[in-house]
Amino acid sequence: MSDDSKNSPAVVAAGAICWRESSAGLEVLVIHRPKYDDWSWPKGKQDDGESIAETAVREVREEVGLKILLGSPLARTKYKVSRGKKEVHYWASEISPGTTAKEDAGEVDRLEWVRPDVARERLTNSSDRLPLDRLLELHEAGDLRTRQLIVVRHAKAKPRSTWSRAESDRPLAATGKRQAHAVWRLLDAWKPGKIVSSPWLRCMQTVAGYAKANGLGIKEKNRLTEAEHKRKPAKAAKLMESLFESNHSTVLCTHRPVLPTILKVIGHHLPKDLRKSLPTKDPYLTPGQMLVLNISLKHRDRVVSLEKIDPFDD
Repeated sequence: MSDDSKNSPAVVAAGAICWRESSAGLEVLVIHRPKYDDWSWPKGKQDDGESIAETAVREVREEVGLKILLGSPLARTKYKVSRGKKEVHYWASEISPGTTAKEDAGEVDRLEWVRPDVARERLTNSSDRLPLDRLLELHEAGDLRTRQLIVVRHAKAKPRSTWSRAESDRPLAATGKRQAHAVWRLLDAWKPGKIVSSPWLRCMQTVAGYAKANGLGIKEKNRLTEAEHKRKPAKAAKLMESLFESNHSTVLCTHRPVLPTILKVIGHHLPKDLRKSLPTKDPYLTPGQMLVLNISLKHRDRVVSLEKIDPFDD
């Protein structure tokens, strides 16, 4: 057994702190589970073939009937269970004030919107206060409301050595098509409303499923192709810079040789504590892998979190 497998948790779970702002101020949603007689956040175990982000969205929908979008990642909690170590990933998720939550009769018998100080006292497990601490930190800084900027490396394409036609027409391999489907499912956890892509076929195929399912057009940008970037990398950098000035959640899909330019621009916007998480070595991202940046809506281009989301594992 490798050291990694020894250290990996026996149980992986995910959930969210659902929050809203009302006349009473900031409120968060806590649930009571009769099976454990505890108060906690909506969460649950990861299913096979499911990313952690998808787990969080599904579990909140199942336990409290809310179809959420993910915001900033919060603290990751770890504790012992009968099977070994358990690791729970949490995100913040804003809920519109008029939206009604509903208990899952099988697992949840009570749910309440409460002030954060009430939630802190109500929570049964002390570790559940850690994600609340991060949520309050973001709220106090004015950075709890965010938009996402997501950078995706296109999914696995057919090998160059087996392709004799135009490089721009090289399509996804069979594995890449499955990865593209995984990208579609992942993007649904954030629902970016704008798609920017290299017009080369393998990039377009990577984001086409998400675009079609959500009725979105794809803005094709030649400057994101390998060939145009090689000639004029500053144009790709300028495009990336413009996305930090936008108010929209956006996904950008490009090629491995373009990533160093894209990542350099991102690095200029990252606070020091996040800069160390930015990929620095080739290939930077593997096929289908993505970086998810949460950017403060109040403070325009302030990046409050950076996540690297693993691709579909064939």
